[in-house]
Amino acid sequence: MQIGFDNDKYLKTQSEHIMERIGKFDNKLYLEFGGKLFDDFHASRVLPGFAADSKLQMLLKVADQAEIVMVVSADDIERNKIRADLGITYDEDVIRLINEFRSRGLYVGSVVLSMYANQHSANKFQTRLEKMDIKVYHHYLIPGYPTNVPYTVSEEGFGRNDYIETTRPLVVITAPGPGSGKMCTCLSQLYHEHKRGIRAGYAKYETFPVWNLPLDHPVNLAYEAATADLNDVNMIDPYHLKAYGITTVNYNRDVEIFPVLNAMFMKIYGTSPYASPTDMGVNMAGNCIFDDEACRTASHQEILRRYFQALSGVAEGTRTQEELSKINLIMSQENLSPTDRAPVVPALGRAEATGAPAVAIELNDGTIITGKTGDLLGASAAALMNSLKYLAGIPHEMKVLSPESLAPIQDLKTKYLGSKNPRLHTDEMLIALSANAAVNEEAALVLQQLSKLEGCQVHSSVILSAADKGIFKKLRCDVTNEPKTV
Repeated sequence: MQIGFDNDKYLKTQSEHIMERIGKFDNKLYLEFGGKLFDDFHASRVLPGFAADSKLQMLLKVADQAEIVMVVSADDIERNKIRADLGITYDEDVIRLINEFRSRGLYVGSVVLSMYANQHSANKFQTRLEKMDIKVYHHYLIPGYPTNVPYTVSEEGFGRNDYIETTRPLVVITAPGPGSGKMCTCLSQLYHEHKRGIRAGYAKYETFPVWNLPLDHPVNLAYEAATADLNDVNMIDPYHLKAYGITTVNYNRDVEIFPVLNAMFMKIYGTSPYASPTDMGVNMAGNCIFDDEACRTASHQEILRRYFQALSGVAEGTRTQEELSKINLIMSQENLSPTDRAPVVPALGRAEATGAPAVAIELNDGTIITGKTGDLLGASAAALMNSLKYLAGIPHEMKVLSPESLAPIQDLKTKYLGSKNPRLHTDEMLIALSANAAVNEEAALVLQQLSKLEGCQVHSSVILSAADKGIFKKLRCDVTNEPKTV
């Protein structure tokens, strides 16, 4: 993939811009962080060159000025809400994030339990946090929030929430997922700080949509495809256009909520520091694109990837037809076809030729390697093995794993573990490679190529097993498949 984004410039300009924003208030800024602080693979896919942990690296540049406040809904804890991408509950993810931040040298000041109503599970979680020397604060349900501004910005509304004690100029408000209460936490703090004579500020850090790219730019359209399930829509910021005569892009929820936020700012400060939703943002990503065509091409591929995800989700009952239709509309707008994803045609062609499932992998040099269903390996395992052999310079016809070495694994699967499929999945094949690596130079050489698969594109002619999908994800491959079962 051609690089089109200057990550070093981004880290420098983004950190400088945030520090500049702090200076516009009383040296206290509450920064609502949208999206992921690290592992932001969507951004790295549509802005090739953007490092997946760029936001985290940016924070490390101002680590001595920043502290992190985690917000999690007590209702989400009580309901054991799961992060779909990680398969863990929100409370477990809070612990994971705290440990991750601390290990990187960032200061985590406290955790806010929003929507708190003395929930049993939330109280148990609070005890666990306090044993980790993490301060815990309670924020409550505010009737009529956010539209009932007079009540919200009062002692019965924000005033009832705990005041979060912070010690640094930049307070990053983040959460394990959407709907946790980040914005409410920020605004509540503005109210409490104002009571203490401090004119604190609020800003929002969202990478997408990129405010200074056109509305129909593929980078912004890829964001719409990624959030098709949320019904987010990119739109021209009418407030910014009216105030400055400049066209900028925001998304519908921020535009819709701005009059309410503006009214809150007026009630708290007496004046509003912002004339538009765009004013509230601090994202500098659009200024760091140096190859627009590379980012357009990458974004088109992301739209196609989201299309296949939605297509399979509809077949499996986990996605809606409305979501798929929205992505189809974006594809039509950009004149994209499913076959514009490079490994699709080779995977389908191999499947048709063999009459069985097949997988194609597009390597980072543009080479496409396929794998078919065989007696020993499933299609995913075969494609993975063939790709690793190609990268290692081992001839395709050379057997790295002998049938004799795989037979005991197949016996274990079918005779003792109740599997009807004797073929090895990707994880089983890799374990077999590892077991042979000590006595087999080719196996060892093949294993050494695994890191080269990061960023490769994979397509399967059928819905992948959870095991195969999981391995490709761990190898940082982008995976799609047809909405068919074996």
